Amino acid sequence: MNIVEIVATYRLELIIAFMGIIILYMLYYIYEKDTQYSKNIRSIASVVEELNRDLFYLRNKLNEESKKIEQSQRGMSDEEIYQEIERTVYDMIQPLALTLKEVQNSITAIDSQLESRIANLENGVKQISIPSSIHANDDEKIISLYKQGVSVDTIAKELHLAKPEVEFVLKINKIQ
Repeated sequence: MNIVEIVATYRLELIIAFMGIIILYMLYYIYEKDTQYSKNIRSIASVVEELNRDLFYLRNKLNEESKKIEQSQRGMSDEEIYQEIERTVYDMIQPLALTLKEVQNSITAIDSQLESRIANLENGVKQISIPSSIHANDDEKIISLYKQGVSVDTIAKELHLAKPEVEFVLKINKIQ
């Protein structure tokens, strides 16, 4: 084995190791962001739970007010009772509606952040280059030989490629 082959072999291993490090970093980044989003979702869930409690309280209060109106103002017409109930309900629900709007805006903002970060990650993955020793002709040969039932070791020996390169091509093309 001469020096050029040794350097080429180690260069390929360094490229593969570097790509592995980049992938590990991206996985760590995704894990951290997932943790942040989980925390945000839990806080939103607690706000929703609080809103549900407020809604329950408002329903009970509405029922009480409705009963009070019926008992105290038997002489009012049905239309007047309906308008009084409508005003009371509106006054009770208005703060709830504003809070729901804020929650909806927060969810929309988080969704847009997620979409932009996913797009950034996808662009980062696309920018990772395939080692220069793998050519399109080699890809076609590797796929063709593998489909004919030739083992990965044999393909690597026949095409003078490293076994990880052959496995990489098969994985990229979703064959293995």
